[in-house]
Amino acid sequence: MTYCVALKLNAGLVLLSDTRTNAGLDNISTYRKMFFFEEPGERVIAIMTAGSLSVTQTTIARLQEAIDHPDSGEHNSIMKASSMLGVVGVIGETLSRTRREIAAQHADLRQSQASASMIVAGQRAGGEMRLFLIYPEGNHIEATEDTPYLQIGEHKYGKPILDRVVTPATSLEDAQKAVLLSMDSTMKSNLSVGMPLDLAIIEKDACQISAKRRIMQSDAQFSAMSDAWSEALREAFVQMPL
Repeated sequence: MTYCVALKLNAGLVLLSDTRTNAGLDNISTYRKMFFFEEPGERVIAIMTAGSLSVTQTTIARLQEAIDHPDSGEHNSIMKASSMLGVVGVIGETLSRTRREIAAQHADLRQSQASASMIVAGQRAGGEMRLFLIYPEGNHIEATEDTPYLQIGEHKYGKPILDRVVTPATSLEDAQKAVLLSMDSTMKSNLSVGMPLDLAIIEKDACQISAKRRIMQSDAQFSAMSDAWSEALREAFVQMPL
């Protein structure tokens, strides 16, 4: 399973993903689910993936292949698209085509097994920061001021804290705490989501990755935050009037 979350704030974009794709007593697989494409100062694009590993890996490979091709243009290369909307169009078409082709190659594959979704975040120089969720069919929705975050994968456990604390005015520092606690809640309730975690920050108008961090199981800062949050919830529960 997977959990990825992204926030679009006045100050920038905050992205977090886990890396677990399979969980069992003796079979745990780890794959990166956050990918970056950037030309510093000109554009930055981040993609997070959930769903069929075959579909998502093939889609990312095809996007990179188009970038590297000498004859690529704005209609097939995300690094030449004239807007973030154009970027999302290229990714959506590539994802949809890849999903259909893989499903057609394996007649016994259930539709859900060949399904995948993606979060795309980024900015072009002179343009606005934008944040999108792309569905398996290739269509998309965009984050708004009313709902300044998007999730894919096992999202229900980590949603309540985002609804309660995140607004466009939230600082990048507080946003990092929000997504990490959202992930912590998800990992506590679903063992199919797990470490390591990948965290990235894209500051507004930077047009490049401002900071990124891989959080391991032994990370003392994350453990302290998780423990403090659990204790705060217990204290609030005890003091809550009936």
